[in-house]
Amino acid sequence: MKESTFIDRINHIGGKVYLVGGAVRDRFRGVAAHDKDYCIVGVTEADFKSALPEAFKVGNSFPVYKVNIDDIFCEVAFARRERKVGSGYRGFDTTYDPNVTIEDDLYRRDTTINAIAIELPNGELIDPYNGIEDIADKKIRIISKHFVDDPVRALRAARQSAQFQFDITDDTILAMNQCSIELANEPNERVFNELNLALQTEKPSIFFRSLERAGLLEIIFPELHQMIGKIQPTEFHPEGDAFEHSMNIVDEVANVNRNTIVRFAALVHDLGKGTTPQCMLPHHYGHDTRGLEVLNEWRRRVTFPKDWIKAAKFVIERHMHAPLYKKPGKIVDLIIKIPSSGLSFNDFNDIILADHRSLPYYLEYSNQIYKELLKVNGRDCPENLKGEHIGQWIRAERIKALRKYSEEHSL
Repeated sequence: MKESTFIDRINHIGGKVYLVGGAVRDRFRGVAAHDKDYCIVGVTEADFKSALPEAFKVGNSFPVYKVNIDDIFCEVAFARRERKVGSGYRGFDTTYDPNVTIEDDLYRRDTTINAIAIELPNGELIDPYNGIEDIADKKIRIISKHFVDDPVRALRAARQSAQFQFDITDDTILAMNQCSIELANEPNERVFNELNLALQTEKPSIFFRSLERAGLLEIIFPELHQMIGKIQPTEFHPEGDAFEHSMNIVDEVANVNRNTIVRFAALVHDLGKGTTPQCMLPHHYGHDTRGLEVLNEWRRRVTFPKDWIKAAKFVIERHMHAPLYKKPGKIVDLIIKIPSSGLSFNDFNDIILADHRSLPYYLEYSNQIYKELLKVNGRDCPENLKGEHIGQWIRAERIKALRKYSEEHSL
């Protein structure tokens, strides 16, 4: 149905329709909205279902429906009040009767930029917390002391800061810090969801720096926090410690690669530096091996997608040596293995280039070289070879193919 038809049906049963959420925020940011969310007031759920029988319910603890509006399934929620009665995100008593106002609904939201509504169809603006002003000033600001009722709002505020590159106000940082105790007990999937979204932003480092500023990085991502203060040789890393280096790398990779898996691998490539003994600093010998151990500890606490872990392990293991090989056999082995990591050659090279500032010829032309290497396979193997000798023959022939390609292209 058209939006006007949806509004007419709600108005006909005595209700009002408001546009809320990201669509309103993005309108005042001057960018196109990805979707539309609606909030309705003044109606019972029974009347709503009677007026829109095609709507289907997706919310369990309070009414949220999906409705096809202008050929897009949009979220339609009943305005509600929330009262904290327990711990975590489930610890709320929720009211959603026809007496709940749009102002009541906006009050329960996290930050001012998300607490703006537009009444439809007349376009009246409801902005009780000056969210439009904060958008203009590029500020992330809490609405009230109730921000801390849902501890994951602290992660959302940090993610919003990265997403929009807005500054977080001091009172918001203080409120984020007050979420620390409950946040430590939140379900891992909620934490992962915010990490995933943060890695999709243009500058993911802002998310992690904001958490550190609020005193939350050590609680939520101790694997990253322990890299703070782990100094590095200044001739190679003038940017500072291992944490600063990792923040720089994830931002540089995010600038050229939209794949979240690649960005995660870039984030954790030096994870092992966080466990370098103080007596070894500023050197980090063996941090690749230790990085795998830290990643394994992290995944025991948080359930990561398997493809994230596979790519991250590959990068942690090989990022130091991959651009430094001289022996053709090492080069062949590396190039053959890259696709099995789940990363493309461009993905892997984006991380190596950010980390090392240059690429050797075999990585720069890795896609073409790989095609040449694949021309050698077991079907061409001498008939008298068996077992492991077949693999040895294939590797030797691929080394010859690499040398030939390098000579022909003057590499």
